Amino acid sequence: MSTPHVVVVMGVAGTGKTTVGALLAARLGVPYAEGDGFHPEANIAKMSAGTPLTDEDRWPWLDAIGRWAHGRAGLGGVVSCSALKRSYRERLLAAAPGLVFLHLTGDRALIEERMAQRKGHFMPTALLDSQFATLQPLGPDEPGVAVDVSGTPEEITERSAAALAALTPGAA
Repeated sequence: MSTPHVVVVMGVAGTGKTTVGALLAARLGVPYAEGDGFHPEANIAKMSAGTPLTDEDRWPWLDAIGRWAHGRAGLGGVVSCSALKRSYRERLLAAAPGLVFLHLTGDRALIEERMAQRKGHFMPTALLDSQFATLQPLGPDEPGVAVDVSGTPEEITERSAAALAALTPGAA
């Protein structure tokens, strides 16, 4: 991108936020931050036990991601964050007004299949229903694009980079 943006790779669990986020950051030549790394231990414990997080659980997590994104303003970066609700995205935008969202979307069956194949991740497939129930898709008035997650991670990354470039004319 000509003016480096901070890109928040969002979506329900299992859409490939970490994989695509890291590949996109490498393609754009900017740092990548894993959103799960911003969670307090209490949040990880709740999710590991199959308990969905409340908004109150999420605010400190979102604020930490917002601080990281703010610190990358003008420099660029990619961070994964489910950002399922519009209010969460608004909170991130309040902290880092120039960021853009990359909403990874896909068929529930495909996402559940991918989640079941993951090794060593704390998010159980049992929470997928709560993720979809909470999801408020990226609105047309929000800064960002939606990209389908069918295909390989590399294909998804290329589609994502193209969609983001189209969002910012003159960008790579």
